[in-house]
Amino acid sequence: MREERLCGVYMLASGKHGTLYVGVSADLLRRLWEHREGRSIFTARYNVKRLVWYERIDSLDLARQHEKQIKKWRRDWKTNLIERTNPDWDDVYPKLIGGRGVQADQWEPPEE
Repeated sequence: MREERLCGVYMLASGKHGTLYVGVSADLLRRLWEHREGRSIFTARYNVKRLVWYERIDSLDLARQHEKQIKKWRRDWKTNLIERTNPDWDDVYPKLIGGRGVQADQWEPPEE
């Protein structure tokens, strides 16, 4: 049985108030895993691996529109968005993966 894919927009950070990366993916778990494994040039170069915010959006087109909007925002607006739900900028990736019944360091994307 194929695992359900999560589509959405997300923000990664290098640390609290550190470098930010805004992204979108039709397969959020796979894309976050790629970031964490250093398979994204920008996030690997700047050590941006901490998932600090995400929003599940069922339509990839809507998710892309939202990503473009967020990328245009001033930094303090992005910070406020993060801190509404994650004031300490904790890495919420383990919680997201844990909701799938797997530990964060053991999850690997299924083969196509």
